[in-house]
Amino acid sequence: MLSFFLFLFVVIVAYLCGSLCSAVIVSRLFSLPDPRMEGSKNPGATNVLRLSGKKYAVIVLVGDMLKGVLPVLLARLLDAGPVTMGFAAFAAVMGHMYPIFFQFRGGKGVATALGALLSLNLILGVLVIVTWLAIAHYTRYSSLASIVSIILAPLYSAMTMGNIEIIPPLFFITIFVLYQHRDNITRLIDGEEPKIRFKDKAHPTVTEEILSPPQPRVIREDEIEGEVTAVELIEEQEKPLPKAKDGTEKKNTRNPKKTTRVSKAKKPANATTAKTTSAKAPKKQPNKETKK
Repeated sequence: MLSFFLFLFVVIVAYLCGSLCSAVIVSRLFSLPDPRMEGSKNPGATNVLRLSGKKYAVIVLVGDMLKGVLPVLLARLLDAGPVTMGFAAFAAVMGHMYPIFFQFRGGKGVATALGALLSLNLILGVLVIVTWLAIAHYTRYSSLASIVSIILAPLYSAMTMGNIEIIPPLFFITIFVLYQHRDNITRLIDGEEPKIRFKDKAHPTVTEEILSPPQPRVIREDEIEGEVTAVELIEEQEKPLPKAKDGTEKKNTRNPKKTTRVSKAKKPANATTAKTTSAKAPKKQPNKETKK
């Protein structure tokens, strides 16, 4: 009877520990995008890597792995036996997938499972992690690396631990992790699964696009010539009109309502002449009355 209550206590503690979603906690502490709402909508280290960068992804990864390490260490300290240790690992993974503190919307449990396997047996955990790293490095698919490594976990445990009593909880972990990756499996088959990409300048976020300073606009030479021509047109319109033979001013034939927009761009210093597109002003006729 005592062993049953010990088993129940360890499993409950493991589930509650796994329910502490590291990705959501880190995103709230550092005012980052909610990984449950953006990206792949998975509150895990890989999605945080895509959304917020490597620094925060490492924090989430360590937190998720500790959720698997601590319950198994607790069962080991209480001398609960290998079966209780195995189900403590399973309960921690279930807490990560279906956290009671976050409306049962959790991640896929890979990092928590890796931490639990490390705590169960160091060689077992290292084999699974090396498998994950190798596949992720050569394929750039985090989901494929997780699927293959978690499938090989029961086989690795039989090779390293030699205890078949611990295989059933590891098998349950494998089944649930594969179930959580069902959409990833479909995308892998269809060739639509996104690869691991670090957050960099090639893929700016909305915040970076808003805060980035505007780039200066380069003014072309033909635009400068057009602007100078507009200035000269206005100066020409402001010239006094020539007088007629009778001494009166000629009627203004120019369109007084016509306005020309002038830019603030200055005429280049090295420019000696500017092309004009307007018609030339009428030449001033000599006044015959002044001739002798």
